[in-house]
Amino acid sequence: MDTANTIAERYIAVWNETDAARRRALIAESWLDGATYVDPLMAGKGHAEIDGLVSAVQARFPGFRFALLAADGYGDRLRFSWKLGPADNDDMIKGTDFAVVEDGRLREVNGFLDKVPAAA
Repeated sequence: MDTANTIAERYIAVWNETDAARRRALIAESWLDGATYVDPLMAGKGHAEIDGLVSAVQARFPGFRFALLAADGYGDRLRFSWKLGPADNDDMIKGTDFAVVEDGRLREVNGFLDKVPAAA
């Protein structure tokens, strides 16, 4: 298995990619075909739905960027923390995601929001 940090960095790259064609290619490289994503605000299954979720977050928070804070894992399980915000407040939103990996690709991601401003 790739290192936890490498897999988490590819995951963050998907969320930051604004070019739709490039983002779909990154999703295909880093997520299994039937992969699932769920957090308190949204859920999706498969590449097209995951791409739609990412696109919706980018539309709601234009100019915001994700950054990886930490990643670790064992076996096929990953845990990684991230932050999201504009350049002048890049940790406006924070979260921790838990993932299951198969052959170096994401099979399942469960996201948790650790810090969310009231206006978000």
